[in-house]
Amino acid sequence: MSLPHPADAHLPAPHPSDVPRPEYPRPQFARDAWLNLNGEWQFETDRADTGLERGLRDRELTDRVVVPFCPESELSGIGETDFLEAVWYRRTVTVPAEWADARVLLHFGAVDHDTTVWADGVEVARHRGGFTPFTADLGEAAVPGREITLVVRARDSRHGVQARGKQSTWYANSHAHYTRTTGIWQTVWMEPVPRSVSLRRPRITPDLASGSFFLELPLTANLPGHRVRAVLTDDRGEAARAETRADLDLAPRLVLPVPEDRRRVWSPEDPYLYGLAIEVLDADGNAVDTVRSYAGLRSVAIHGKRLLLNGEPVFQRLVLDQGYYPDGLMTAPTDADLVRDIELGLRAGFNGARLHQKVFEERYLYHADRLGYLVWGEFGDWGCEVGVRDDNQRPDASYVAEWLEALERDHSHPSIVGWCPLNETYQHLHDRVTQLDDVTRAMFLATKQADPTRPVIDASGYAHRIAETDVYDSHLYEQDPARFAEQMSGLDRDQPFVNAAPDGRPWSVPYRGQPYFCSEFGGIWWDPEAAASTAGNDQADSWGYGERPRTAEEFTGRFTALTGVLLSDPDMFGYCYTQLTDVFQERNGVYRFDRSEKVDTTVLRDAQTRPAAYEKSGWAVGTD
Repeated sequence: MSLPHPADAHLPAPHPSDVPRPEYPRPQFARDAWLNLNGEWQFETDRADTGLERGLRDRELTDRVVVPFCPESELSGIGETDFLEAVWYRRTVTVPAEWADARVLLHFGAVDHDTTVWADGVEVARHRGGFTPFTADLGEAAVPGREITLVVRARDSRHGVQARGKQSTWYANSHAHYTRTTGIWQTVWMEPVPRSVSLRRPRITPDLASGSFFLELPLTANLPGHRVRAVLTDDRGEAARAETRADLDLAPRLVLPVPEDRRRVWSPEDPYLYGLAIEVLDADGNAVDTVRSYAGLRSVAIHGKRLLLNGEPVFQRLVLDQGYYPDGLMTAPTDADLVRDIELGLRAGFNGARLHQKVFEERYLYHADRLGYLVWGEFGDWGCEVGVRDDNQRPDASYVAEWLEALERDHSHPSIVGWCPLNETYQHLHDRVTQLDDVTRAMFLATKQADPTRPVIDASGYAHRIAETDVYDSHLYEQDPARFAEQMSGLDRDQPFVNAAPDGRPWSVPYRGQPYFCSEFGGIWWDPEAAASTAGNDQADSWGYGERPRTAEEFTGRFTALTGVLLSDPDMFGYCYTQLTDVFQERNGVYRFDRSEKVDTTVLRDAQTRPAAYEKSGWAVGTD
């Protein structure tokens, strides 16, 4: 088992370069045998969602689309940006002959939003939720050496409650809402697994205090005499191994203690990853199923107002990243584009990101793990504004279900240092429990149950409705640095800035001394081309927060002053600047939508990387 450095060293080889997004899509749960199904599929739009009645499941489709790019995107070859109530996909694939005696699984990285899958006319999967993966067991339809026909229908209504993220429910892009994504938008692939017993997704949890990794290894079955074994490797070879019975517990647990002289802590300065091989062994000791993964040894803790990484107060210089691309929309054109976005953040002086209003594809997190980029795992919860005054947001049970799928997928990534299931929920506090209250609590408690090792913020900005939320925050786009400093003062007296309704009525329960950060600020409207060609502040085709700077120097001066306010507060554990890149009409990025520079990023880096007061406080584990 080789260490996952350089990138992809522990992963199966990518498919040929003529296959779009050819790389292995699931780096923390890798098997050698797999078949990438990206590329050209038959396609047809079904605007009235009557396709099943009209026989679309059983006939050839009229158009072609390039998967995994959604039909609204240029890269799909379709580029249709009108509303698509439902879309259909169809392709044939030959099951590899060498997959004899195996169950064949069909995996979808993400399909937006409501999906049904058929194999040779037999329904094999249904899934609701546009951001999370799901799997279809192809069953008896998957005969090695034989061709199989796959059909996918994806429904995506603009009406009703749906976790959409930033997808516009108007015809055109508007405000902070962008071109929609319908249907398949992440890699589709097949893999064989043993019929007898196989591993489900492992859960890898570091325990820095003991220098160990805790492994939970869910299985599809428990067979007499079977065992599970895990081997941890570093750059010197095998570092630890553990083994236990696999016939008693549906999810056997293992502990891998790392010898003290082999312990290397994962951090932004040294994002060290151990290799990990996990096997299911039969009664004779033969490997029945083998998967490869990796792990980072690090900790996250809370002490008063301090949010600690590996016992140290590391100031989180985060940037808001929405993960949109001009030609791919929510899908990165290439794997290199995912890497580039992280490198752009690092170049400008950020050490991490809020992954905003979208569950990012898993390979982004893999690159964040190996590059030492701190991220908050979030959800694209916008899309529940269907109620009435004082009961205006009504997320439903699908929010909780989809969020749990995201937590299951991403638990083992060391780069994730916190969870945020909701963003900018807003509703007046009153004496009646609303649907928003119920779902906020359900998502908070579900997160704590799924992962007690990371802090959870109940909602980023606006409506904190859970008194025991681990972290408290605010969003503030004040552009005058002096006024911003005045509003942000008070944290030392436990009176930080708290978002409220325009009329002053509260949206949030009171602050109770938790770690606090300003998780959205800045958003400076910086559009150099508009500044050069027009006067005034017309935001029809270009917008950001505040009056648009007239020069790059004016932009960097305001950026430096605003970040400086937060860097100077010894009780502030971090911030998140809006945003990494422009997105369509929203021109408040550090970089343009095409990722080109708008200003000299060395100036931004110098402004951010001076020591923060929080980091100079002198506090560390074992001190008061």
